[in-house]
Amino acid sequence: MSKKIIDKIKQGLREFGLTTFAVDNRTSVFVLTFMIMVFGISMYNSMPKEAYPEISMPKIFINTVYPGNSAKDIENLVTRPIEKELAGISEIKELNSSSAQDFSLIIADFETDINVEDAMRKIKDAVDKAKAELPNDLPSDPDVSDFNFSEMPVMSVNISGDYPNEQLRNYAEYLQDKIEDIGEIQAVNLKGALDREMKIEVDLPRMEAMQVSFMDIENAVRSENMNMSGGEILTNGFRRSIRVLGEFQNAEELENMIVKNENNAPIFLRDIASVSFGNKDKTSIARSNKLPVISLDVIKRSGENLLEASDRIKLEVDLAVKEVFPKDIKVSIFNDLSTQTRLMVSNLENSIISGVILVVLVLLFFLGLRNAMFVGLAIPLSMLMGIMIMNIVGFTMNMVVLFSLILALGMLVDNAIVVVENIYNYMQEGYSGIDAAKHGTGEVALPIIASTLTTLAAFVPLAFWPGLMGSFMGYLPKTLIIVLSSSLFVALVINPVLTSVFMKVDEKADNDNVRARKVKNILIGSSIMFAFAALFHFIGIEKLDSTQTVGVNNSKINFHAFRNLLVMAAGITLTNFFLLRPLSFSFQNSVLPKLENGYNWFIGKVLNKFTPILVFMGTIGLLIFSSVLLGINMPKLIPFPEADPLYVNAFIELPMGKDIEVTNQILTELEEKVEVAMEKYEPIIEASLLQIGENTSDPNAGPSFGTSPHKARITVSFVPSQDRGELSTVDAMSDIRKAVQGVPGIQIVVDREQSGPPQGKPVDIQLTGENVDTLAQLSENLIAFIKSKNIPGIEELKASVKIGKPEMEISIDREAARTYQISTFNIADAIRTSVFGKEVSKFKVGEDEYPINLRLAEKYRYQKENILNQRITFRNPANGRIAQVPISTVADIQFTSSYDLINRKDQERNIGITSNILDGYNGDEIVQDLKTLLEDYPMPLGYQYAFGGQQEEMAKEMAFLSGAFSVALFAIFLILVAQFNSVISPFIIILSVVFSTIGVFFGYVSSGMDIVVVMTGVGIISLAGIVVNNAIVLVDYINLVVKRKREDLGFEKMSQLTKEQIKEAIIEGGGRRLRPVLLTAITTVLGLIPLAIGLNINFFTLISELDPQFFVGGDNAQFWGTMAWTVIYGLVFATFLTLVVVPVMYWLAYRGLMLIKRK
Repeated sequence: MSKKIIDKIKQGLREFGLTTFAVDNRTSVFVLTFMIMVFGISMYNSMPKEAYPEISMPKIFINTVYPGNSAKDIENLVTRPIEKELAGISEIKELNSSSAQDFSLIIADFETDINVEDAMRKIKDAVDKAKAELPNDLPSDPDVSDFNFSEMPVMSVNISGDYPNEQLRNYAEYLQDKIEDIGEIQAVNLKGALDREMKIEVDLPRMEAMQVSFMDIENAVRSENMNMSGGEILTNGFRRSIRVLGEFQNAEELENMIVKNENNAPIFLRDIASVSFGNKDKTSIARSNKLPVISLDVIKRSGENLLEASDRIKLEVDLAVKEVFPKDIKVSIFNDLSTQTRLMVSNLENSIISGVILVVLVLLFFLGLRNAMFVGLAIPLSMLMGIMIMNIVGFTMNMVVLFSLILALGMLVDNAIVVVENIYNYMQEGYSGIDAAKHGTGEVALPIIASTLTTLAAFVPLAFWPGLMGSFMGYLPKTLIIVLSSSLFVALVINPVLTSVFMKVDEKADNDNVRARKVKNILIGSSIMFAFAALFHFIGIEKLDSTQTVGVNNSKINFHAFRNLLVMAAGITLTNFFLLRPLSFSFQNSVLPKLENGYNWFIGKVLNKFTPILVFMGTIGLLIFSSVLLGINMPKLIPFPEADPLYVNAFIELPMGKDIEVTNQILTELEEKVEVAMEKYEPIIEASLLQIGENTSDPNAGPSFGTSPHKARITVSFVPSQDRGELSTVDAMSDIRKAVQGVPGIQIVVDREQSGPPQGKPVDIQLTGENVDTLAQLSENLIAFIKSKNIPGIEELKASVKIGKPEMEISIDREAARTYQISTFNIADAIRTSVFGKEVSKFKVGEDEYPINLRLAEKYRYQKENILNQRITFRNPANGRIAQVPISTVADIQFTSSYDLINRKDQERNIGITSNILDGYNGDEIVQDLKTLLEDYPMPLGYQYAFGGQQEEMAKEMAFLSGAFSVALFAIFLILVAQFNSVISPFIIILSVVFSTIGVFFGYVSSGMDIVVVMTGVGIISLAGIVVNNAIVLVDYINLVVKRKREDLGFEKMSQLTKEQIKEAIIEGGGRRLRPVLLTAITTVLGLIPLAIGLNINFFTLISELDPQFFVGGDNAQFWGTMAWTVIYGLVFATFLTLVVVPVMYWLAYRGLMLIKRK
């Protein structure tokens, strides 16, 4: 071992191998740093940007169509057999099913750790086993499909105007083709366009008079409308294929088709029916601003960049509006997810810039501007390195990742601060740059590694967050783990190299000539920058446009941006030299020494006599008091954060059975009311849309079947939050709710868009039992009972299953039917064809196919007398003659009502009662009131209720987060034990983490903030990882000072030192670590403040246009603010803990050990 190394060991100097290697190979590290910047920026630009994480949702859907069967028959014949086989799959977490007329839907919800492909395979195998028990006459096998978040629309393009639906459809299809040609787009779906068909509308009296049946028409059409291959013919050595072409080309050919030829008297289709090519019956109506509208739902390809896709879509829309569409066609973008994503990306970029500025501004008072820049560089370098890793592992830049990066801003510089500040201390003591970098980093390397590991240990449990919420929020811990690990590499490798070469101890020059030369250089440099700024200014004016095209590549240069940048640089240079630099000298030479001396004096007093016991017991008392105070002033519990609505939906439901035209009439009145209510919000309304019929059900209220002509939805979309000024979309939602309420016989629910993963309704009561009729009646009674109690805050209680669906039952007299030799199928087929219609063939137009639909003409179709008195025409097999039998002779009619569907949960019938909560009320409080109210509610034997929805999910998340916090503390403790090789020091640090919750509790009580379960839980776990950093650095340095004192005196054990020597070591360690503890706390808090209050400054537009686009608040603050404030509250108090209570606990631990040893 060399003498130099031995001398360093004797002096107590440390080195860290990786840092020493990096400093000795500085050139390689500079190249590595350059590569990180270049590749990091490149990967950031190429990294796909999207609104939400493309999470895997292991929810499998089994759809089965079985026409002509009631809900009860569907349940028994289809749903139950499939459920029986699915019950054997152990990985299924929950099994839900809905059986409606003609349709069965089963939803298998798997545990989130199972692969979707494996789940699909297991479900398909189970369905295959169930096929043996399913009806043989199913039109098709059950369809098994999964749900993919990436297939959700990223925007809707609305095309509206006073034009017929067919013409609007042509414009929409033109734009659909253009958008689908964009590489990032997977599909574009048309909504609101009426489908077309070839209609054969039969004249009932004439058909019966000519003794023609529906089957005759069907067979004739099928026989005539076909192309068929005739094989190949051999001529002159060549094989020529033969094709028989017989498909109809137009409606006239179909009309002239012979249906039947009896006794040489041909019957043409035109004799008994009219044929036309047109729109199907309306199943949906859509309007935007009272004009007909067709919407294009745009679905992005998985993994593609949302921002680039959005830009290209808008370019195509602009071109179509300018060059193709008439002037009175209005095209609007609706529910554009790229708007929020673009804002989040801008927030990240500007938060990085503001973070660097704040860090440098704080640190320059402690270290000077040049040295503060070394710490500031840790932010972009750590970010870019983290982004490189995330891009490699397949992350996308989504909402959760973006704000995880913003949350990490304050934590990224902690390691760099400790390293750079310690190197600065060594340089102040006279060490060279290289030696200072090696020894300064070596002294704190192990503590910051341990502190980083403990921070990561706090986040690791969150990476195993189960359920859909875990899939959504799981990106947060993963992102933080990656960037914090990157910051450790930057602190141990890049920062020491930069400081070893460029760090200087900035001191005020004593020589007047030196000072004058520095002033002269600063003035010359600033003058040059001002001169170039003036040059760029006049170039910009001369060109009449600040953005001019130059060069061969048509690259654009903003001359005014260069002017602004140079003026700002010159201003910052002058401000720093003549104002900030003198202030930093004054702070370092006057304020900081006084602060350190005052701290040392205070700690000395605190460690005297019984004061440590009083401080420690007082801290425990504060913990108890703050907990009790929080319990007395318990904030409202909210499962997941909600920002102000970006759009508002009013879901309208008329009594079942209402025709779509009746619904349209009522909606016209409601549309007027909403328009009047929204007049004062006109400046912030982006678009409005009314939809009736298909796809109008509340997505949080369960599956919807059929065309639902009795349902409608009014949607009002708003501009982004920063453009709303003083107007509130929460108030707008309340005004919409007031405007549409009070219409008798109509259920109306007004709700905001879903933020984050699906959570269900705030009020969700699940009734289970055997008999559907009893359940349905019980649900109505329960709703009436709750309404009678007038519990405030409940919007509209709705049952998932409704009784009162009007039906007309036709019962077959089998004896009479057998007498007339007709089957039940003959009767049912005739009635179904008469009313619903029957697709008998396809009509082709180019590449498109349209159904040829056969049914009665409209004037006969809806008259029950015509349906029942129509004659079944058939050839009697006994005598070969044509016979006609009226349906009324073999069937009876009865008008009844029934339920619309049968729901089952885990193979038990159930009905859900759900409701939203009005603004200003808390769902958890209302549910508690309902639980108290229903404790004594009489339930029939075999029937029970349970609360689900948001409250059920909230309980699960609270349980997980509590467990994750405990696991995090245990993991931190293990790491600390491994580092310190003792139990006392880790115990002190863990206690500081527990005590930090005092600040959180007092913060919530004083601010009146609500507890957002997910964000508050994540914030407390994050706080645990942050608080432990400073405590580790302080305790480790106190241990180091004690070790040095012990070695200087030749002692082997700490117990050989006197009490005064231990006290001196504690005071010295606290004084030496005062600066890094304060700096890390201040920079972390400053990094979180913009996230907490929604501080937004656009530095790019500030430079290019002198417009900072400054605003405070917005959706991001409402969404993420709770987490940021939780960390801020805890960290502010934890700083006091670290500087005062940790030394006190160290002293008490030492005194306790001494007492034990004496005994």
